[in-house]
Amino acid sequence: MSHVTYRIVEHDGGWAYKVGDTFSETFPNHDAARAAAVAASREQRVADQTAYIEYEDREGSWITERADGHDRPDTDVQG
Repeated sequence: MSHVTYRIVEHDGGWAYKVGDTFSETFPNHDAARAAAVAASREQRVADQTAYIEYEDREGSWITERADGHDRPDTDVQG
C-alpha cells in the first residue's frame, strides 16, 4: 500500500496543502487549509470501481493500465 502525505504550507499570500510538488488552491488561513487537506485525504482513501486509465509518460508514449479501485493509499496530514 502506498502512502500520501498532505503538508500544510504557506503559499501565494495564504495557506495551502501540498502533495508532492502539487499545491492546492490558496486558503486565507492555516485552519481552512488544514480542513481542506483532511477532507481531501479522507476522500482519497475511499474505494471506487476498478477502471482502465490512460496517461502519457515522460517520453510521450501513451500508457493504458488497469487501476484497482480498492487499492487506496494510506494518508496523513502534517502541519
